[in-house]
Amino acid sequence: MPRPFRFGASLLTSAPADEWRARCRRAEELGYDVILVPDHLGMVAPFPALVAAADATERPRVGTFVLNAGFWNPTLLAREVATTNDLTGGRLELGLGTGYIQAEHETAGLPFGSPGQRVDHLRRTVEELARLLKTTGPGVPLLLGGNGDRMLRLTAEYADIAAFTGARLVPGDTEGKLSPVDSTEFGQRVARYREFAADREKPAELNLLIQLVAVTDDPASALRPLLDRRPDLTLEQVLDLPVMLVGTQDHITAKLRALRDRHGFSYLTVLEPYLEAFAPVVEELRRNPLAPPAHPLLGFSHE
Repeated sequence: MPRPFRFGASLLTSAPADEWRARCRRAEELGYDVILVPDHLGMVAPFPALVAAADATERPRVGTFVLNAGFWNPTLLAREVATTNDLTGGRLELGLGTGYIQAEHETAGLPFGSPGQRVDHLRRTVEELARLLKTTGPGVPLLLGGNGDRMLRLTAEYADIAAFTGARLVPGDTEGKLSPVDSTEFGQRVARYREFAADREKPAELNLLIQLVAVTDDPASALRPLLDRRPDLTLEQVLDLPVMLVGTQDHITAKLRALRDRHGFSYLTVLEPYLEAFAPVVEELRRNPLAPPAHPLLGFSHE
């Protein structure tokens, strides 16, 4: 049996207390299982926001999606994690990544390092957290996200949840611009992770970050701005991207069932601007999680 679907809502911007609490309650009302926050300068501060989110809601878990390990000293981070887990009633999920925006490190006066150095620091952080938190009570589920082989190997070794963005950093960019990978490369990365995770006793939950949601009968119009920026892509190629959910509700739900059947993605995260648009999909996948696709899908769903 496939894993049940779970749905994460990534809330991006800070707000006064009443507005923040209302947004968190709305995510709960819409059926999201996890309220998530990022770790970028200019956005919400992770740990106080999660404590407030848990206080405002009853059912959802709360999590970081994801912390930039380069911003954190492992010993101090362990204190934040333990306290936040206590104050949220054990509802915390800890997401960690290497950090990928060089400009943020420069603004904060912190070293950025090479990709290898950032992965090394993340590994040290994960190992130190495991040591420091082992006596603090029930474990906090760990989510790790990445694309390269070293990150996939680390994820296979330690993570309860393996997160995929379906995108990679634009070469030479320092501001964090990402470019979606096509379905072939995406499948190769998932397969590579599974190679590294083959000896795990308990399979990890697989998470996918959705970049765009548009429930529409006219996908060409919805995708016109993206196609204008990316003349190298056709409409069919964009519709085939795993992280783009554009089309009728039936098409989107079928695509997500196929992603779970083929690759195992059962935990789906959407960004704050798409919470309302994605809510009917959440409802349909809860009502009919195993229904067959309503119509043939594009190439990503086929062997």
